[in-house]
Amino acid sequence: MTSMGKLLSRRSLLAAGGVAGGLALTGCSRGPVAAIAGTASNDPVAPYRTPYKLDELVLEGSHEPGTFDEKAVDCPFVFWHEGQFHMLYTGWDGTGYQTGRAVSKDLVNWKRAGIMMARDPDDPVTRYNISCASILRENELYSPGRLLKVDGRYLATWHAYPNPGYEEGAAVIGLAWSDDLVNWERTEPILRPEDGAPWERGGLYKSYITKQGETYFLYYNAKTEGDPWKEQTGVAISRDLKRWSRYSGNPILRNGDEGAPDSWFASDPVVYTHNGEWSMYYFGRAADGKCRELLAIGDSPINFKKVPDIIVDKGRPGSIDEHFAHKPSLVYNDGALYHFYTAVSGTWPNDVRGLTVARSKPW
Repeated sequence: MTSMGKLLSRRSLLAAGGVAGGLALTGCSRGPVAAIAGTASNDPVAPYRTPYKLDELVLEGSHEPGTFDEKAVDCPFVFWHEGQFHMLYTGWDGTGYQTGRAVSKDLVNWKRAGIMMARDPDDPVTRYNISCASILRENELYSPGRLLKVDGRYLATWHAYPNPGYEEGAAVIGLAWSDDLVNWERTEPILRPEDGAPWERGGLYKSYITKQGETYFLYYNAKTEGDPWKEQTGVAISRDLKRWSRYSGNPILRNGDEGAPDSWFASDPVVYTHNGEWSMYYFGRAADGKCRELLAIGDSPINFKKVPDIIVDKGRPGSIDEHFAHKPSLVYNDGALYHFYTAVSGTWPNDVRGLTVARSKPW
């Protein structure tokens, strides 16, 4: 994306509040209470709901000058590894993105564990930014998110913007390999926006990788060119992790009609399985400029139907997620489904962007 003096960045566009007279959906959070109503046992969406917000940040910018996550943290990805939970997150230092890791025993109290994937000043692709968005994990929603190996190694996905600044330029997507989750070997980009259809030529965003049988599915959201743009979600498919084909039916998750909570953005997909169904959690951006967590359910990795309910809404004025509740990651622990997301409050450019969680049972 271009600078504020030219086109709005994605973050500032979101913060600008959208189009006047847009959708007027209200948040439901009042402390650690339900984000939405309707969890009756006869509700077919009940297994996917996480209506109880913690209503406080579990991780925020370090505020320590010179650290990779000084200004803000974003894009959680939570998983179980070696006796504890880990969370990948994107740190913003005022120049660009890098990827950090935090650890926790209880999914609420998190300790920073340092940079996991750093930008490379000698690499023209990642010299300013790299955000590791997912590591291949078990597909089951009701699981702690144990990692899977491919040929004895961990497999991750990342995206990188070509210029310094907040999401400056059209990002590409690549893979990375590791033996220990600390040292990573990155591939050349596997998806570039210029190779795609018009809906994605403005740039690619966060990717999420799954495996079904011998086939890999790489989900990602992307934007159209121009300003304002639209964001939708597609999938690329591979059997060998080298040759990738964009699905001919892309985008598999399209913008909703005018007035829908995803009429502008249908973004940041994460995909799980449960009871023979495939679920795609994602965030929508509506014409009111706000972001909310949404859900689509399908019978295969490429066919999804949107659920009409908002799964996690933005919060009340003054709350930690008064503007945005978006960018999901889910794990199951101790009888509850935990739904991590990025919360945004305050006023751009001094807004507060941090990570929080809602879950399926009261706190």
